[in-house]
Amino acid sequence: MDHPIQTDYLRWIVLLPLLGAGINGLLGAPLQKKIGKGAISLLACAPVVASFGLSVKAFLDLLALKPEARFLIDRWYTWITLGSLNVDMAFWVDPLSAVMILVVTGIGGLIHIYSIGYMHEDKSYWRFFAYLNLFMAAMLTLVTGDNMLLMFVGWEGVGLCSYALIGFWYQDHSNARAGNKAFIVNRVGDFGFVLGVFLLFWTLDAQGHGTLTFREMAKWAPTLQGQEIWGIGVVTLATLFLFIGATGKSAQIPLYVWLPDAMAGPTPVSALIHAATMVTAGVYMTARLNFLFSMAPATLHVVAWIGVLTALLAATIALTQNDIKRVLAYSTVSQLGYMFLGAGVGAYAAAIFHLMTHGFFKACLFLGSGSVIHALSGEQDMRKMGGLKNHMPYTFWTFAVAVLAIAGTPLTAGFFSKDEILWQAFSSEHGAPVLWVLGVLGAGMTAFYMFRQFFSRLFRRVPRR
Repeated sequence: MDHPIQTDYLRWIVLLPLLGAGINGLLGAPLQKKIGKGAISLLACAPVVASFGLSVKAFLDLLALKPEARFLIDRWYTWITLGSLNVDMAFWVDPLSAVMILVVTGIGGLIHIYSIGYMHEDKSYWRFFAYLNLFMAAMLTLVTGDNMLLMFVGWEGVGLCSYALIGFWYQDHSNARAGNKAFIVNRVGDFGFVLGVFLLFWTLDAQGHGTLTFREMAKWAPTLQGQEIWGIGVVTLATLFLFIGATGKSAQIPLYVWLPDAMAGPTPVSALIHAATMVTAGVYMTARLNFLFSMAPATLHVVAWIGVLTALLAATIALTQNDIKRVLAYSTVSQLGYMFLGAGVGAYAAAIFHLMTHGFFKACLFLGSGSVIHALSGEQDMRKMGGLKNHMPYTFWTFAVAVLAIAGTPLTAGFFSKDEILWQAFSSEHGAPVLWVLGVLGAGMTAFYMFRQFFSRLFRRVPRR
């Protein structure tokens, strides 16, 4: 970590989708009119696929290094120099961000390809892909930025793009309102995030180590031990502020209310937000700053309890939903609660493991639901569905595999990631048997509402007339 490997290609993981967004955003309308939607599709999908290729290269480069030296950095230029604050425009990849860029570009690339068919009849095809590419660039900035200010640029970027994508069909009042709701609720959380960043910098600066670069913060974090403000430990207060930001982005109590309404947008947007990008930002931030959260046991206690209560609350709501996408939306809130339960008991690796597995099976579920909705000309009420197995066999089998995974069926990815979190909730020094009991209860409800959706609604047999 002291002598990172210098590279000059990490920036392109972020810049390629940004370039696609710029071209489609500025020139998309005339290109679509003169050349056709194929050109828009190529300009949108090719950069994301290329970013995935560069992400694989970064992963392989890390794998070739010794475990203690797995750290790549791409310093582009000096961004801010103000007093003691020096911030570079720099992108880094370590094992944590390597997982994130593979998930974001891998799942995001598949969703881009899926969107070609799903959105093909939309007149604003070019605008949709411009927003989608910008969303990808913002999320990749968030997970590869080597300092908290660059992370915050991506943090705000995904919030802005979610507003644009959720309200993409803005002519419909409910869609526009859902986009506004997502934007406003996230601003509430982001205010807490900003306060946490300011408090950390000011306190570190007072100790003579003013920095917002992650590896330097990790080095000097022990100097914050014993520092207090308003009679509360600085680390505890700062991490609580940061967690307020995480409750907004990752839809935890009390700021979860925006995410179920986010399904008002096009189904590919729901898949991207719920699986690979925005909602994982809070979990990533908590894992990235694990050296601070581990210094604040009180904050970890709050994180664990907010996580497990969110998992339970969202699961109980999902039990009664009849909208195919709304069931999955509340399921996302519940699974994010699981991730924070893992982080709250100090099992950061288990939380990120569940983030990765959830990204794949939740994207599969949303894209499968999009296939059903598309086939039924926009119908989302599961009470009006049935007998789809014979008509949509590929959707049936892919949906079935994803349902088994999210339910935690043994030998599926969801089983291993949930099992790790539950074990840590029971046995770690920050865990407690009651957290394990509530986690198991939430897992049981997850299996119930997903199989309810699968058997009694989507694929139940319909008698012949």
